[in-house]
Amino acid sequence: MGPTVFRRKPYFELFQDFYEAFPNKRYNGIHQFLKPVLVVRDLELIKQITVKDFDHFTDHKQLITKDADPLMGRSLSALNGQSWRDMRATLSPFFTSGKIKNMFILLSECAEQFTEHFQKQGSRSTVIKAEMKDVFTRFANDAIASVAFGLQIDSLKERNNRFYLMGKDATTFAGFGILQFLLVSLNPVLMKLFNMTVLSKRVSTFFRHIVKESIQQREDEGLIRPDMIHLLMQARKGQLKYEDEHENNEDEGTAMFDKCPNPNEKVEKRNSLELSLDDITAQALIFLFGGIETSATLTCFIAYELALHFDVQKRLQNEIDETLKECNGKITYDTLLRMKYLDMVVSETLRKWPPGVRLDRLCVKDYIIKPKYPDEKPLLIQKNQIVLIPFVGIHRDPKYFPNPDKFDPERFSECNKDKIKPISYMPFGLGPRSCIASRFALMENKLLIFHLLSRFSFVPVEETLIPVKLGVGTFSLMPDKGFWLGLQPR
Repeated sequence: MGPTVFRRKPYFELFQDFYEAFPNKRYNGIHQFLKPVLVVRDLELIKQITVKDFDHFTDHKQLITKDADPLMGRSLSALNGQSWRDMRATLSPFFTSGKIKNMFILLSECAEQFTEHFQKQGSRSTVIKAEMKDVFTRFANDAIASVAFGLQIDSLKERNNRFYLMGKDATTFAGFGILQFLLVSLNPVLMKLFNMTVLSKRVSTFFRHIVKESIQQREDEGLIRPDMIHLLMQARKGQLKYEDEHENNEDEGTAMFDKCPNPNEKVEKRNSLELSLDDITAQALIFLFGGIETSATLTCFIAYELALHFDVQKRLQNEIDETLKECNGKITYDTLLRMKYLDMVVSETLRKWPPGVRLDRLCVKDYIIKPKYPDEKPLLIQKNQIVLIPFVGIHRDPKYFPNPDKFDPERFSECNKDKIKPISYMPFGLGPRSCIASRFALMENKLLIFHLLSRFSFVPVEETLIPVKLGVGTFSLMPDKGFWLGLQPR
């Protein structure tokens, strides 16, 4: 991690280097400080670890424990073992196709409000110049405030609202933030001794207060809102209705689901789960940690690539115009999922610029990798050994994606997507520990791009970096000087 911590190389490029170091080997080793880590690059072996033999690799490296951070240590991504299984089973109903469809109107209204804000900024001939990471972070913040916390916020209008500022504080890992995060993950006992946590006390107190007030108001007034807090309140009372998490695979709306099967994943139906205020707050905060930064980053790269490839943008706008005519000017959930070219653009952006960069798994019981080639020997992965999968390297390997630096949505066309080698495309992970909120993230990004491109075109401006140069000293895919683009009214 040294090149990132000491601001010498972007995190994104560091994991590309890990992948490319031994191009003819199925796996190799690195050290994370003093900890030896196995880097796996062979697709069949990746499938074994993440899907077929998942029972040996059920956990993540536990970066945040309840001792290191009493709040974030309770979140789904931080939990392992049976605690993770219980919480995953509790949260799964919130992310089924049916529940996502119920959230569509809320997100669409948020995207419309967002687009209308820029329409009011100038005349039809005025190019509105903006730093897109800030702009799209504000949209993601408002969308998550609505869906996870039941709050109505306009962060473009009220730029310094407390929810936005606290969310930014919680999710920004750069400079000292990276060092603090690494210290907490490396030695939680020491950090507990010095009372150092991932979330500051004021941020933790703020979100606990929001959740506590919301629960109290709903219970006192009998209010029902289809959001994360309502779901967790139902789970606590044993009133949660379960659905098959994969009941409508045919309408997922993206090529990635065809390539990332989760055959071992089952929704375990539980009558009740003892959930404290901190448990409920931590799960709502998943949206902040897993949704704001990654969603804003994805939207930035979609906008950037469209600005540089105007032929692609024009074709997408034609599809948007045709869709609006079909829907009489009002986009619907089912129609959005049927937009093939929009899906191709989003899928290709996730290939070229995957916000997650890598997967990690923790071996929970000894596992032997059997030799496949004459120069290999059986390799024992011991319990508690960390396995890394640098899929950013796979996504940019010409063996799987010819001319990988080219932005080419045609890779994901109906004619071509079946040529993509299974397991080579994993922007949301693989197997039972893949991203639980992938449907939500895709719908959120597609809706925003749909509404913006129905009124505007993305164009380069003087400050636009061509080619993009990623910043150092941060875990984010972010240029040093920001994502500057223009919005040209259509």
